[in-house]
Amino acid sequence: MTGIHTSKSLLVAGIAFLGLTMPAVSQDGAGHSVGISGTLKKDAIGDAFPKKRPYSPYADRNFPTRPFFGDTHLHTSYSMDAGAFGARLDPRAAYRFARGEQVTASSGQPVKLSRPLDFLVVAGHSDNMGFFPDLFAGKPAVLADPVGRKWYNMIQSGKGDETAIQIIIAFSHNKFPKDLMYFPGTKAYRNAWHETIDAAEQYNDPGRFTAFIGYEWTSNTGGNNLHRNVIFRDGGDKARQVVPFTVYPPYGSDNPVHLWKWMEAYESKTGGQVLAIPHNGNLSNGLMFPEVAAFGKRLDRAYAEARAKWERLYETTQTKGTGEAHPYLSPNDEFAGFEIWDKGNLDGSVAKTKAMLEFEYTRAALKNGLKLAKSLGVNPYKFGLVGSSDAHTGLTALEEENFFGKTTPQEPSPKRMKAVFINNLQTGVKVMDWEVGASGYAAVWATENTRAALWDAMHRKETYATTGPRMVVRFFGGWDFKPEDANERLPAFVGYTKGVPMGGDLGGAPDGKVPTFLVAALKDPIGANLDRYQIVKGWLDGDGKLHEKVYDVVWSDGRKRDAQGKIPAVGNTVDVANATWSNSIGTPELIAVWKDPDFDPKQPAFYYGRVIEIPTPRWTAYDAKRFGIEPLPGTRMTLQERAYTSPIWYTPQE
Repeated sequence: MTGIHTSKSLLVAGIAFLGLTMPAVSQDGAGHSVGISGTLKKDAIGDAFPKKRPYSPYADRNFPTRPFFGDTHLHTSYSMDAGAFGARLDPRAAYRFARGEQVTASSGQPVKLSRPLDFLVVAGHSDNMGFFPDLFAGKPAVLADPVGRKWYNMIQSGKGDETAIQIIIAFSHNKFPKDLMYFPGTKAYRNAWHETIDAAEQYNDPGRFTAFIGYEWTSNTGGNNLHRNVIFRDGGDKARQVVPFTVYPPYGSDNPVHLWKWMEAYESKTGGQVLAIPHNGNLSNGLMFPEVAAFGKRLDRAYAEARAKWERLYETTQTKGTGEAHPYLSPNDEFAGFEIWDKGNLDGSVAKTKAMLEFEYTRAALKNGLKLAKSLGVNPYKFGLVGSSDAHTGLTALEEENFFGKTTPQEPSPKRMKAVFINNLQTGVKVMDWEVGASGYAAVWATENTRAALWDAMHRKETYATTGPRMVVRFFGGWDFKPEDANERLPAFVGYTKGVPMGGDLGGAPDGKVPTFLVAALKDPIGANLDRYQIVKGWLDGDGKLHEKVYDVVWSDGRKRDAQGKIPAVGNTVDVANATWSNSIGTPELIAVWKDPDFDPKQPAFYYGRVIEIPTPRWTAYDAKRFGIEPLPGTRMTLQERAYTSPIWYTPQE
């Protein structure tokens, strides 16, 4: 179906979708709950959906009615590398900024978001927590070490960015001076952790703004990125009973299996709940999503069960590259090459090979998960999707026209477009500052803006990733959606009653039935129009071979498929020289019902939605205009922002 809504329906679309997605921030808390699969629990069905709906279409709702936008991955001066790069904003400043306040960036510039965020996780690196403030202050114990004194002198002479790279490389390659390590148990470490907790407690405002307690566990052996962000559902009363898990022995480990054991121990000790979100598989050099073995041990059912239990989400887009798909792995996907970082590992110490790519990208992992489920009995890569920043500035400023970089040296200036971020002379791996992306945010379909409701939605994977725009995206799968359901002005009623939302599961196919999907998207109110809504499918055939296909489901402007079945490009209104564009193409709203034309009930599969905007200026175009500078050859000046939903999985009946 190509049900298309053009700009003349904007008023109707806005009213309908706002009625669907923008009620009061604190919603009805009647005590019903949404099940892990994404469906309402059976005992709540009667109350949530009365047999006879009341006159008011908004009464008696219990399902999520709006997405909450936030960042699950932000660093402040409390993170060792962020501080070395020049970040001076602490967690409290980060929360104030995310809530919509104007602050002064570390570079001395005033900065403010276009709109407040709904939630934030300040995820400071767990290793050496509290070290950098002491380094910057020139504490005697730090200066007593020759390396500590060297780094202090470099920072004082304005070489903070160079210092940060040295610190990262030393940490990655097990060369960080032991006498400078701030291990758990030290007073400085404990104080930094408690300060992090206190900041989250101070700015957490249930119903208005959620400040999560969290940290980043930074496994980076050999420069290969296996980082995870750990997010607590709980408050400070539980979080203070533990200290974060670290990488350096004897207090930590670089093996994710040991992180999961720490998480299990935390829950057993406190009665609390935590989850972990991996990120930047593209910098792991083939280690993020193993298929055969990890850390010298063959994958087994226990590994699969633990990973599926603790790692419910994956951060598929951020400043250091978007990891949804790669053109080498998906040559038939014209949109696979978005903001790709594929040159090497995190510090550039090992160059990338094509053989590594399969085990780094989201879509490939989802596909291999189907195969591993067959052999191990459990799918270790059954994760939902979010985006986040990984900014090391204390600023969640991810809008293209308001991008404050990944690190403080990348905050707005005439120099940043031509500066070098990574340059490993031994391997030839070189990344320019202009290659850093203004991405992204996590969107969470929760019943209210509280730690519990948001965390629960993350746990059940009712989430989607956006590269920056705050578009509203729905994705429901079931067996009984009809074309006329796309005319429903409140698609959530139909979606939750007839199917499961993003992150959910479809069991064995009823006889003669084919999966159908209800998709809907509404543009960011202050952003660009939409180009198309696609569904990406991956499946495992009877011979054990993996497949993928991208389907154009609904699109704008009445375009017709060509002889090869391809939808022509939406066009391009970007004026690069002036960093402007026009919403004269595209559409504010897309909604349709789609039936899988290639369904085989014997083949396990996954489906996820991808919503693509019309072309708009990239942050580099705004910099070129505002600073009057000429970009380097090859600098990307436009992009098509997008959103990726968590998948819906189909599992055949045994």
